[in-house]
Amino acid sequence: MHLGVNCGGRLGTNVIAVDGEFPSFLPKEVKEIKDPFARTLAQRIQRLPVKVGFSESCIMSSCVKPRFQHDTDPVVLLHCFDSSCLEWRCTYPLLEDAALETWAIDILGWGFSDLDFLPAMRHPKDIIFTRCFGKITSRTPLWRTHIKRPMILVGPSLGAAVAIDFAVNFPEAVEKLILINASVYAEGTGLLTKLPKFLAYAGVSLLKSLPLRLYANLLAFDDIPLSKCFDWANVGRLHCLLPWWEDATVNYMLSGGYNVVNQIKQVNKKVLVIWGECDNIVNSKLAMRLHGELPDASVHQIPDCGHLPHVEKPEIVARLIADFARPGAPKEEQEPIVLNSVDGKNTFLFNVLRVENA
Repeated sequence: MHLGVNCGGRLGTNVIAVDGEFPSFLPKEVKEIKDPFARTLAQRIQRLPVKVGFSESCIMSSCVKPRFQHDTDPVVLLHCFDSSCLEWRCTYPLLEDAALETWAIDILGWGFSDLDFLPAMRHPKDIIFTRCFGKITSRTPLWRTHIKRPMILVGPSLGAAVAIDFAVNFPEAVEKLILINASVYAEGTGLLTKLPKFLAYAGVSLLKSLPLRLYANLLAFDDIPLSKCFDWANVGRLHCLLPWWEDATVNYMLSGGYNVVNQIKQVNKKVLVIWGECDNIVNSKLAMRLHGELPDASVHQIPDCGHLPHVEKPEIVARLIADFARPGAPKEEQEPIVLNSVDGKNTFLFNVLRVENA
């Protein structure tokens, strides 16, 4: 354990694992995970002290830090709804092999950040990454001390909504955006905001159950063996075993969540949209709608791939991110594809690179 900064009267600690061991703050069930990539990345998770606007003390925010810093723009990876940085277990090492400075950040309230010391959260949306990280960029250690430069922000599924919200509100901190099977057209959590708290907690308790996680995996992936499905379900629900997870998730649900529909056209960054063609969770036709509304975007579709390309096709996703991240990288040859609009009434041409398995 290494001591960090003294922040807001609370001693900050940069908590990391000894080589070959898991960090002590992870649930003990991490030892039961079989996936070697998940085990390796879990050993690299650490907590950094960050100051956020809703607390006088620091939050120990969990992430995977790059081993080295480079002169190029850093790549910062978000994750999906109710997930963690372990989602990037397969793609992260490939990005490091491509010599990219890569951070995998846990959205506060999910992942493995330490929320145990917080009082009752009176401003639920403040626990979400955008609000916290927005303050961090200008005034607190994570941005000023560690990242320091505009980043290439990568958001899969709900993480794409977080990335769009962040890029619109803090454009100076973002160089480019990468959105993966983006869930950006849902209008927040909708009617769930009106649930009585006892029902919200009952629903959240179901959310972390193994049967529901198994079903979610069957939906998310195009083709997955049952044995791997069980292990990946345990990876995906590991953060749910932390004692504050239920409170944080209920707070998110009742807060209204993310509604970025009106922000999409305000994104003034170059955007790469990656989409698994066999997505059973977010309609692939929305890739066309998103491309049409973003001022400067290209779309790359991955065949035989479901909702989580960065888990299912890590080599392809890593190559796309690396090519997009490098300044002045030559554009790959693209072919025009005709897609129907969401309402089925209009069609138009746009360039989509269909990335075949190498």
